[in-house]
Amino acid sequence: MGSGLVLALAGLLAGVLAGFLGIGGGTVMVPVMVALGLSGVQAVGTSTLAIALISLVGSVQNWRMGFLNLSNVAMLGLPALITAYLGQKLATALPEYALLGIFGLFLLLNIYLIGIKKQVIRQAQQAETSGGAVLPKARSQSVSPTVFRLGIGGLAGFLAGLFGVGGGVVMVPLQILLLQEPIKVAVQTSLGAIVITGLWACLWHAQAGNVLLVTGLILGAAGAIGVQVSTRYLPRLPDQTVNIMFRALLALLSGYFFFKAWVSYNGFPA
Repeated sequence: MGSGLVLALAGLLAGVLAGFLGIGGGTVMVPVMVALGLSGVQAVGTSTLAIALISLVGSVQNWRMGFLNLSNVAMLGLPALITAYLGQKLATALPEYALLGIFGLFLLLNIYLIGIKKQVIRQAQQAETSGGAVLPKARSQSVSPTVFRLGIGGLAGFLAGLFGVGGGVVMVPLQILLLQEPIKVAVQTSLGAIVITGLWACLWHAQAGNVLLVTGLILGAAGAIGVQVSTRYLPRLPDQTVNIMFRALLALLSGYFFFKAWVSYNGFPA
């Protein structure tokens, strides 16, 4: 009962953060599952199931409101059919301490990427307010937007398979920077693509026996509620406050994972 409550709270928080920051929520759910005794690869695999459910709820809502471009979603999500498999294979092959240590590094990278994402969004908002272009031209005219979308989606799929994250923290800023997409369009397209990356990574992890069905369903159901809450209430909070809190959370979690990796490497009891 206690573990179920912790999982539900973690899923709720992941859903709230997913709706507010445009991320999958794996950075919250994976550490909680490891703390409850799951192995790193089990936590990663189970997280992909919850992410698929959370992103599906949000994307269905966007589709009903007419805010989802299915063609762009497909170009971001389809590369995950290959790259999520590669990520899952690497996650399964890596030693426990290596996977935990790499995930700790990934959390630190997320702190940097979140900062870039916030900066890009502020620039886009200022440009939209002044009536100018969304962003200064950042992509080469010689490269097709389709190539950029496929590349961005491929990277996100690999991260989904390796770390159990949706990849939104990568897809949103890259769509804005490389494709000059409006902010809301980038977030909505990213969320739709996360359905594909999360689901496909989940299938590969389930085939390898890394997905705990009940745990994933608890996280996903609670996260689906959190997404609804965040879209209605959290935007009213100051962005800077939420940004600082989330960066602090990532820093603490990365330290925890480095400790777990050190324990695993030295063969100490978990």
